[in-house]
Amino acid sequence: MALTNVSSQREHEDRFSEFAGNPDFVLSLARGLQVIESFQRMTDTLSVSEISSRTGLSRAAVRRLLITLEILGYASHQKSLYRLSPRILQLGFSYLSSSSLEALAYPLLQHITQTLHESSSLGVLEGDETVYVARSSAQRVMSIGLAVGSRLPAYCTSMGRVMLAALPPDDLATLLRRTRLERLTPRTIVDKAQLARVIERVRADGYSIVDGELEIGLRSIAVPVASRSGRVVAAMNSAVHAARVTRQRMTSEFFPLLRQQAALLGSMLA
Repeated sequence: MALTNVSSQREHEDRFSEFAGNPDFVLSLARGLQVIESFQRMTDTLSVSEISSRTGLSRAAVRRLLITLEILGYASHQKSLYRLSPRILQLGFSYLSSSSLEALAYPLLQHITQTLHESSSLGVLEGDETVYVARSSAQRVMSIGLAVGSRLPAYCTSMGRVMLAALPPDDLATLLRRTRLERLTPRTIVDKAQLARVIERVRADGYSIVDGELEIGLRSIAVPVASRSGRVVAAMNSAVHAARVTRQRMTSEFFPLLRQQAALLGSMLA
């Protein structure tokens, strides 16, 4: 062990020395929290030796703690590098539950964007419109400029349809009666009976794919975000250029990740 690491280890051991005589102090838990704290950002990727250097713990101890965190779903690794998973947010549930929906969603959207290399967003239903309340953008150029605060018609957007699908039947029927369906592209569904059938299918599937109805060449997939009480409070999506990502890939790869992150967000909402 290098001299600097020995010094670091002694420093961290001194940190806990005042609790040495306390029979209720769990040293292994304290060391596990040290490992978590060594990741300064959710996007950090660290090796065992780097965490050992930051914490002063032996590599063997760090490795065991990381394996435990991974088994519990709080960390993951690729080759020799470890990173925290979004599940780590649950450890701060009491604090996070008092935070805004946007603040809770943003690190999850970042995780989706970093995994899929595509933009992701969170939206809420306001009347007959989808309002974007959080967004993580990939470094790609899209003709539609979307940002927090953007509003789009709910009837022809993936997020809008999953939220419409969550409405009570009478409320949905009332909304559809008063909504004017405008043909934005040749693919836009403007027949209300057909749209009602599509929304019913979305309710059964648990996701919505909208392909070229808002803009030709734009394909998106969305899932509902349900709170712990079961109420759908928002929707989460990812949007792509249709030429780059197939519908099949969206259902096989995008859908499971979106569903996982939406469930995690929902678990933090009352």
